Amino acid sequence: MAWNEPGGGPKDPWSGKGGGEQGPPDLDEVVRKLQERLGGLFGGSQPPGGDGGPAGGRPGGGGQLSTKVVGIIIGVLVVIWLATGIYIVEPAERGVVMRFGRYVDTTGPGPHWHIPTPIESVVKVNVDEISTLTHRAAMLTQDENIVEVELTVQSRIQDAGDYLFQDQDPERTLNDATVTVARVVMGQSKLDFVMTEGRGAVSITIKERIQALIDRYKTGLIVTSVNMQPAKPPEQVKAAFDDAIKAREDKERLENQAEAYSNEVLPSARGNAARILADAKAYRDRVIASSEGETARFSAVLAEYSKAPEVTRERLYLETMEEVLSKNSKVVLDVTDGANSLMYLPIDQLMKQSQTQNPTQSPNQPIANGPLAMPERTEPPRRAVDRERRVR
Repeated sequence: MAWNEPGGGPKDPWSGKGGGEQGPPDLDEVVRKLQERLGGLFGGSQPPGGDGGPAGGRPGGGGQLSTKVVGIIIGVLVVIWLATGIYIVEPAERGVVMRFGRYVDTTGPGPHWHIPTPIESVVKVNVDEISTLTHRAAMLTQDENIVEVELTVQSRIQDAGDYLFQDQDPERTLNDATVTVARVVMGQSKLDFVMTEGRGAVSITIKERIQALIDRYKTGLIVTSVNMQPAKPPEQVKAAFDDAIKAREDKERLENQAEAYSNEVLPSARGNAARILADAKAYRDRVIASSEGETARFSAVLAEYSKAPEVTRERLYLETMEEVLSKNSKVVLDVTDGANSLMYLPIDQLMKQSQTQNPTQSPNQPIANGPLAMPERTEPPRRAVDRERRVR
């Protein structure tokens, strides 16, 4: 007979082994006991009368109140836990979000939220803070000279994620890169270049090479500046270097003086050269004009000479003699043979005339120039002599 047929007795699967009078467990009783235990934990009271009392059976109002309190407390705790995920990043900072220790994201300035601990955490990194690294050492130059160099390298964090996770010790990497690059650059430069005008160029080269090297290692750092102090020679050879520097300074001083003198003399020389050229050009034009005038006059005389040669010669002779004898103080007399001529020289008039023409001349000085009073002649002396010769 099946267990669920009439008259079969209590043979259902939930009955005890021996059947007997045991029934199925009461679900309400189980719930009631659970509520009693929770009420004891949160300050609740056990219903009076125990299990068999009149208050037994279903739980009273105290049990229901304890359940609500538990829910509220749990909700408040959840809200507080979620609120711990709110964080604020300052303008000079960057927030690095990690989930179970693995990098997730980098956040900028302002309020943010992340899944609270222990799921996610945030590390704030200051990216505006400048770090200074100083390196001082003796290095070998390209021309095999030893020089003491001091470098000051300033850097800051550019990528917070790379700074925290890509390199184990970014500062040490920067220091090693500075040492390596400085020795390489100094080994490729000559001593005079490093100690004089090349210091700025060397600093720029070192900065660029350091940045390229630390970028390969993903340190998250950026080099802002590299300052190189004046290089110094070793103490053993400092005197020789001082002499060389003094000689170089003397050379520069003399060059500056020569340049100043050149700037002072060259404009004057150029002006004098221009003036001399202008005078030469004027003299050339004057000589050319005079020569052209003489040529024209000679051409005119030649034309007249071709027409009357004898007359032209006579006129030229007279004009020349007049020009020459007018400036001569000698008196030439044409005295014929046997003639007894009386010479009358007005000395007082000649002296007055001479003083009038030459006021600076002393009265005691002899008269050099001046016309003399001569007897009037009806014809020139030369013509009389010629006529006398023709008569003979």
